[in-house]
Amino acid sequence: MKYMIASDIHGSAYYCRELLHAYEGSGASRLVLLGDLLYHGPRNDLPRDYAPKEVIAMLNGLKDQIYSVRGNCDTEVDQMVLEFPILGDYALLAVDGLTIYATHGHIYNQDHLPPIQKGDILLHGHTHILTAERDQGITVLNPGSVSIPKGGNPPTYGILEDQVFRILDFDGNVIKEINLGE
Repeated sequence: MKYMIASDIHGSAYYCRELLHAYEGSGASRLVLLGDLLYHGPRNDLPRDYAPKEVIAMLNGLKDQIYSVRGNCDTEVDQMVLEFPILGDYALLAVDGLTIYATHGHIYNQDHLPPIQKGDILLHGHTHILTAERDQGITVLNPGSVSIPKGGNPPTYGILEDQVFRILDFDGNVIKEINLGE
């Protein structure tokens, strides 16, 4: 199964449209969202075309294809308007023999690991900085940010297929790649 993974839309209708356009063309059967869907948060500038109501309508249209976790900017009020669950602090995904602990990253991250074992994968957003690396037997993945990238990176998302995780920009360029089965 092919998954698209994205984080930190932060209410940007422009980048949500870009993401969903890429999703439609990717052949992925699920969209995994790592939080911070509607609100930009007090530490971030408004993203391009900040329009949370438009983002709500776009995401609700794919409600049966989305797995999501709660970001630090997501609240119960957001859950009232979104038609898919967003308030779980984490999700455990079993994909192609891999164990993936998906979370936003504000509670658990590579500096504060959740209860995972060597060989497991920590998948998170929050930092807005893309990552695909192994550290002490744990693989850490971060698709970067859809709308407010940091660290000089472009807006990005991830694709997971056949134990390979790729981080792409919206022009389809592979920015980073890691084989998770090695």
